[in-house]
Amino acid sequence: MAETINMPKLGFDMAEGLLVRWVKQVGEQINEGDVLAEIETDKATVEVESSASGVVLQLIVDQGTMVPVNAPIAVVGEKGEKVDVAAPTAESGKQKADEKPAAPPPSGTQQTPPTPAPVPQASAPADGAPVKASPLAKKIARDKNINLANLQGTGPGGRVVRKDVESALSSGQSSVNSVQSAQPNYQLPITTHEDKVVQTTKLRQAIGRRLVESKTTIPHFYVTHEYKMEALMDMRKQANAYLPDNEKLSVNDFILKAVALTLRQFPNLNATIKGNEVIQFGHVNVGVAVTVPGGLMTVVVKDTDQKMLRQISGEVKAMAARAREGKVRPDDVDGSTFSTSNLGMYDVEDFIAIINPPEAAILAISSAREVPVVEGGELKVGWRMKTTISVDHRVSDGAEAAQFMQALAGFLENPVRMLV
Repeated sequence: MAETINMPKLGFDMAEGLLVRWVKQVGEQINEGDVLAEIETDKATVEVESSASGVVLQLIVDQGTMVPVNAPIAVVGEKGEKVDVAAPTAESGKQKADEKPAAPPPSGTQQTPPTPAPVPQASAPADGAPVKASPLAKKIARDKNINLANLQGTGPGGRVVRKDVESALSSGQSSVNSVQSAQPNYQLPITTHEDKVVQTTKLRQAIGRRLVESKTTIPHFYVTHEYKMEALMDMRKQANAYLPDNEKLSVNDFILKAVALTLRQFPNLNATIKGNEVIQFGHVNVGVAVTVPGGLMTVVVKDTDQKMLRQISGEVKAMAARAREGKVRPDDVDGSTFSTSNLGMYDVEDFIAIINPPEAAILAISSAREVPVVEGGELKVGWRMKTTISVDHRVSDGAEAAQFMQALAGFLENPVRMLV
């Protein structure tokens, strides 16, 4: 029986996606899980997999069409089946590629800023008339013995500005009042840098919209805790001695597992608020913020509490690689119930993160560092790491957040608990 493939919804705020390219054509065989099409969202270019096996019977929308989420895009079924699914008719949900805003440049390329309109050159003032010039232009002219009356001002109303004086100096224009003094001038040359206009990417615009919404509609509060990391660092070293280079565990892999197990004890933080109800999720799906060209993207480890450390590590590596290549899959970025943001690789002592709506909390993870510590009245060197949880005050309070952070210490400071 024929099955309709719909435009997937990637994130709660996604309303539509641009169908960039059909990977399969009508009449071609396709298996469940094969890539059917590529779509572009505010976040990335995403590969849409087929949810059915069979033959592609109909491609409902053209390449370059903006399609609302959950609208039909293709039909897969048995060869010879007759189908005729109408394309989405809502005009607001359709837009050809040549009508959409210009896509951001590929990673590593510089976008050319728009060329400003030419500024008309003002004529020099008549002899004896006062010269309009900025204070800085007057100072440079005075120091360099430049006659401002001989310069053409490009500022407002023909005003002489600094770049006019510097332009005259660099071109060797004859505008000197008198012969330079024999006394050497030891002033350093002034280097000018022009303003540069950089167009924001669709991803950066989406991040801006979501985080403004988060900070203006969610009452955040923050709790910070410092953890002893000696045992975890030692266990990681021992585990990695037995693993190949491409499978070695990171500190973050241990943290994700510990966070997931702790969330099982605090379901109120693995939740979302909807009206007057708090919905506590049955699954613990921990989101991981990943740096990508032009911004951040959150990839999601499903059922993190039930997975082994090596499985968590492998999934994060694979999803992060796809995210940076702009080839994430719908399942990579959908369904997070709690998020983490780790800046530990940048030698960060402490920071806070903004909640990723509609979740109730996010954990900001700083660097594990060797620092002076006092234990038993003695000063010594120890491994310490600070983390800060940001919580929606509509869902929880400081006491619960503090208890969560204490419980998290039970796993991070005794990592063998994650293995049993």
